[in-house]
Amino acid sequence: MTVPTPPPFGIYPPVVTFFKEDETVDYDAFSKHLERLLDGGVTGLVIHGSNGEASHLLHEERAEMIRVARRIADQRKKATVIIAGCSAPSVRETLLFIEEAKQAGADYALVLPPSFWPAVMTKPVIKNFYVDVAAKSSLPIIIYNFPVVSGGLDLDSDLITDIATSSPNIVGVKLSCGNVGKVARLSSSFDRSRFAPFGGKADFLLPGLIAGSHGAIAVLANLTPKALSKVISLYDAGNVAEAKELQAKLSHADWTLSTLGVSGTKLATQKFFEYGSPRTRTPFVTVGKDAIGVKALEKLQAVIDVENGIKANL
Repeated sequence: MTVPTPPPFGIYPPVVTFFKEDETVDYDAFSKHLERLLDGGVTGLVIHGSNGEASHLLHEERAEMIRVARRIADQRKKATVIIAGCSAPSVRETLLFIEEAKQAGADYALVLPPSFWPAVMTKPVIKNFYVDVAAKSSLPIIIYNFPVVSGGLDLDSDLITDIATSSPNIVGVKLSCGNVGKVARLSSSFDRSRFAPFGGKADFLLPGLIAGSHGAIAVLANLTPKALSKVISLYDAGNVAEAKELQAKLSHADWTLSTLGVSGTKLATQKFFEYGSPRTRTPFVTVGKDAIGVKALEKLQAVIDVENGIKANL
C-alpha cells in the first residue's frame, strides 16, 4: 500500500466561485478563471476553500466544480494537484464530501475542525475528529486552521503535531492563522515528505518560506499567481532584498482584499481580467463599484501591473 505524501511544494489559489445574478454557479466564468490560473503556472488548485464559498454550495454543485477543474487541468496535459475543501460539522458528512470529491477528481481533502459548538470542541474532541476522518478517508487529509471561520478555534502546534502523528493519512496543514512560529515548529518537527505546513496568506509568504513553509494557499493567488511564484524564485536564488520588496507589495494587496471580503476578489477579477461578477450567495455581502470598492481597486493596480509584467514559468 502506497504511503500518502503531501502535495508538491508551490502556490495554490483557493479558487473563488462565480455566480450569476440569480445566484446559480457561473461555470463559464469559473472555467475562464481556472484557465488563467493554470496559465499563470500554479502548482495546483484548491476548490471549495473558504474563499470559494463552499458553505453555501450544494453537494452536487461542489462535485461538478471539481469535475470541471479536473477536466480543464487534464486538458493542459500537466500534472495538476486538486485539493478539495471537504469540511462539515460531523465525521459522517465530512467523509461523504471526501468520497464525492475523490469521485469527481480531487487528490487531497482540506478539512476544518468541527466548530458548530466551539465550547465543547476540546483538544481531545478535535483530535478524535481528525483521527476518525483519516481512518476512513479515501483521500489524504490536510488540516485547515483558520480561526475566523471556525468559531475562533485556533489549533496550536502541539495539537497539530499530535493529530499529524496519529495517522499517516494526515499529510499537511494550511495555516491561515498567520502564525509563522507554527510554520517553524511544524516544519522542523516533520520530514517534508511526511507532513508539510502551508502558509495560508500571501502577506507572510516570504517569512513563511524562511520558516520552512511548503509554499502557500493564498487568496491573492486568484489575482497574482505569477507574482507569488516570483517571490519563491527570488528567495531560492538568494535575492532576498528583491523578494522582500515584492513581498511588501503583496502584503498591502492582501490586506486590501481582506477589507472587501470574499466578493472583493471577484470584483477585482471582473475589473482587471474582464470576466465574472462580484455576486455572492446571500447572506454574504456583494461589494460594488462604490467609493470603497473603487479605492480598493486602485490600490490593487500596483500588484496587477507586477503580475502582467512577469512571464509565467510553465
